Amino acid sequence: MRNSIITSRQVIKYLKFPALPVILGANLAITTLAPKVLAQTTLASFLGNAVTFTCNDSEATIKAKNGPKAIFGTRTIYIGYQQVASVNKDPRMIRFDNGVRKWCRSDYETTSDDGTGYGLLWNGGGVLYGVFTSTGSQTGNNFWRFAAGRWLPSYGSGGGAKVAVIARINPTTGDVNYATFVSARKLSDGKTNSLVIRGLSWNGTTLTVEADSWSSPRRADRSSMTCSGSSPFKYTAVFTGDLIKVNSATAVTCN
Repeated sequence: MRNSIITSRQVIKYLKFPALPVILGANLAITTLAPKVLAQTTLASFLGNAVTFTCNDSEATIKAKNGPKAIFGTRTIYIGYQQVASVNKDPRMIRFDNGVRKWCRSDYETTSDDGTGYGLLWNGGGVLYGVFTSTGSQTGNNFWRFAAGRWLPSYGSGGGAKVAVIARINPTTGDVNYATFVSARKLSDGKTNSLVIRGLSWNGTTLTVEADSWSSPRRADRSSMTCSGSSPFKYTAVFTGDLIKVNSATAVTCN
């Protein structure tokens, strides 16, 4: 599929993605993410297949991989991962201005959690959100340290299910300001279950998240919804910009 690039001159409403292939099982996980882009006016946004790169790679090398990126003029931020062990990935983010590396971050999550970066939303100024994966709780530098006091401060119980992490990031330095986990929670045993973000939109105050959630999506108070039918469930949550609160959460065929 040809990669799409969004600049600040394009006028589009929001981003969405087609259905995603999944692995069936007790803890469901994404296998691929097909990139397709729609974004709000003055936003550069992209969610898609996570690609691998290192902080030593040139922009030409990273760009050729056609992974998620946000572009404003000659400024581009890329997100992805580096394969650091045979069964372990760590997230990566890098910014280039006029082809010159401004910063690269390899320290967001350095545990044995199999983490990747697969989405960005940037307004070209100070509003930048990154979307990452998490598969469990591991000792060391992980996204928990950024999520304290936010809507969902940890992965939760269990492990193996692939969930999302949304982080608010300083685009000048790449520092994470704060983050929240976004996951499902099974009614049967309370264990964390899979959720993959498929869309983001920003209205200047709130961040709307569209996702595919497996049993069971969370209400705004973080409790599990009761659903009819089979997973995945189409889930929408409206976060405050600081990721502390969810103003509303709904899912198709769930209450």
